[in-house]
Amino acid sequence: MLNTAIELQPNEISNSITKNWTTQAIECYKLNGNCSECSIRRAHYSFACQMPKVVEILKLINGEPDMEEF
Repeated sequence: MLNTAIELQPNEISNSITKNWTTQAIECYKLNGNCSECSIRRAHYSFACQMPKVVEILKLINGEPDMEEF
């Protein structure tokens, strides 16, 4: 299943952001991928956010985040 999830991701996703839970990944996780509430979305960046896909990969690789750490 992990290989399938990674294969389905576009090439724009860096392996470095799928290794550990980051503050931004935690925010996306907490928002359940609701981009309209995301701080990145509110900043009007000109790229398509891949964070919901990153969160799914992180859950497969590392499991659910330890919310006490964040």
